[in-house]
Amino acid sequence: MSTLAPRREPAAVSLTPVFVRLKLSLIRNGLKGSSKRKAAYVSSLVFALVVAFFTTLGLAMLHGNAHAGTVVVLLAAILALGWAFMPLFFPTGDETLDPSRLVMLPLRPRPLVRALFASSLVGIGPVFTLCLAAGSAIAVARGPVGALAAVLAAPLLLLGCVALARAVATANVRLLTSRKGRDLAVLSGLLIAVGGQAANFGSQRLFQSGGLTQLEPAEAVVRWLPPATAVGMVDSASEGSYGVAAAQLALTLAALALLLWSWERSLTKLMVSPDGSTLAVAESAASGKAERDGGFWSLMPGGRTGAAMRRTLRYAVRDPKTKSAWVTALAIGVIVPVANALQGTGSLYLACFGAGMLGIQMYNQFGQDTSAFWMVAQTISTPRDAFVELRARSYALALVTVPYTVLLTVVTAALVGNWRDFPAATGLALALLGSMLCTGALASARFPYSIPSDGAFKNVAPGQAGLAWIGIFGGMLTSALICSPVIALTIYADVADQRFLAGLLLPLGAGWGVLATWAGLRLAAPTVARKLPEILVAVSKG
Repeated sequence: MSTLAPRREPAAVSLTPVFVRLKLSLIRNGLKGSSKRKAAYVSSLVFALVVAFFTTLGLAMLHGNAHAGTVVVLLAAILALGWAFMPLFFPTGDETLDPSRLVMLPLRPRPLVRALFASSLVGIGPVFTLCLAAGSAIAVARGPVGALAAVLAAPLLLLGCVALARAVATANVRLLTSRKGRDLAVLSGLLIAVGGQAANFGSQRLFQSGGLTQLEPAEAVVRWLPPATAVGMVDSASEGSYGVAAAQLALTLAALALLLWSWERSLTKLMVSPDGSTLAVAESAASGKAERDGGFWSLMPGGRTGAAMRRTLRYAVRDPKTKSAWVTALAIGVIVPVANALQGTGSLYLACFGAGMLGIQMYNQFGQDTSAFWMVAQTISTPRDAFVELRARSYALALVTVPYTVLLTVVTAALVGNWRDFPAATGLALALLGSMLCTGALASARFPYSIPSDGAFKNVAPGQAGLAWIGIFGGMLTSALICSPVIALTIYADVADQRFLAGLLLPLGAGWGVLATWAGLRLAAPTVARKLPEILVAVSKG
């Protein structure tokens, strides 16, 4: 009689090496079949390594400097902020940021956290961060205890940054994969622009008021905020404050454990909780958001003009790229004159910068419709139809841009304390706005191009960059020429101190802007009607 051998249970397979190999495979497979992708990845890797090398070298050269601790602690905080929020603005940069793709697999949260954590340490970002962490630790490490603390601090800073990024990304994964997330990614350009202006303003104020000494109070607070506490620990240990260093080390480890726990909890909730796409959404009168006629929209005129105005304004609210262009123009238009006024270098005529930023929104009007323009094209058969369509679009822009321009001029005049030139500056801004609406209509008719729907920063279809440059920059130069009579009168009124003429420049500038807009629409309408098939092909290439 034969005996049956005891059945052996299969050995449990560790997820960590599997996910690390998966991350490497994703990187490797993403480079296959496309020389452009390979070139982009290799160039990004080389650039990151070069920047990391020189940044690390520069940080190491701070060794012994009195302000080294201030610099590296604040740098660690900036690194942590970057790791925490960059995935929210660039969710497509790492496909493994979306753990909802693993919900159908029989995986437990804790092993999955370990595996995802290890795979997150593979890539350009972690290498770059580790180099900066090492340079920061070297900058403040002194003595054997400080060197030992530096050995611990560099990996702890990296682990804290990665855990923070994962915890925030998992908690907001529904946002990252939704339309709001895509809107957030597109609007990241606004954050960069605003941040750049804020950094410029802050640096100027910093070097005008005593240098890095002004940052010491902020550094004293930040050194107790994980994961910057890892670098603060090195500085404290180097100064002989071993109790403080031990407290900062304990705080760093506790924060890391808390982030991992929070990440595991969010991951568990994500893996077992259904989202809105799997549930029947009950309609209720209290929570319904269906649009109804009335309110703001009731102010629109009837017929084709009102319909085109509604379409244009709704694109500005709903379409991510159109919304990005509008919000960025509105924000930067305010930042430049206001920031300069706050620094004491402002001029009332910088308000014209805001008018110019908004005037650019008139360019490539048909390309903004993307492939939906064919529906509009069905309704255009004569130059009159084209004129009404373009006129309605300019009305929609003017509904926002004219009050904005006047209000911006008022704010700038109040900040710089120059109400005497307010009429001239407002008239010049309105004339410039009208001139750009004129050239924008002409550029839309003669140099249309497609705006791809994919990619937050792809604003021109391949092969059409020349059309975009010609239309925008050619139009801007032409706008300056159209507006030159008003510019000349403004300069003359200021040099000759002609107050009466300066007062007349407000109605003259506004009238000039209206006349320029009307002329541009009249000249562009026949071209649109004649070249409608070419425009339709050009804007549909993306």
